[in-house]
Amino acid sequence: MLRKIRNNKLKTFLVIVFVLLLAAIRGYEDTLFYDPFSSYFKSDYLSLKFPDYEVWPLFFGMLLRYFMNTILSLAIIQIIFSDWELTRFTAFLYLFLFGFLIAAFFMLLHYSDSSNNFVLFYVRRFLIQPLFVLLFVPAFYYQKHLIKK
Repeated sequence: MLRKIRNNKLKTFLVIVFVLLLAAIRGYEDTLFYDPFSSYFKSDYLSLKFPDYEVWPLFFGMLLRYFMNTILSLAIIQIIFSDWELTRFTAFLYLFLFGFLIAAFFMLLHYSDSSNNFVLFYVRRFLIQPLFVLLFVPAFYYQKHLIKK
């Protein structure tokens, strides 16, 4: 394993750079994106009502953040696996999951009260954090290297 890493120094360097960029998105989230739920979920949100929010700025802020995380995640997957078909499939998954999650997020906001804020917390988390890359990389590795042998 270490020999493979030494032989692929450029790939390793690029993956580290893209992971650091994902961390930078997370680190500068408050200045880059409109999200009144960021401070809401940092407080005692289990006993609070939903904060006031503007629908379109919130939607476009989440879209931009999800898009930035997706581009970096797809780059990481392409670098690791060097398989354009797999990267296209992953891009389709990201697109499908965004549609599903953003619809669920706004439906929860519109049709539920703050008693469902725990569900909203996790739906929002999948929209704003690059969790899918943490799921896809081990799954694709297992499929590509362990099942085919």
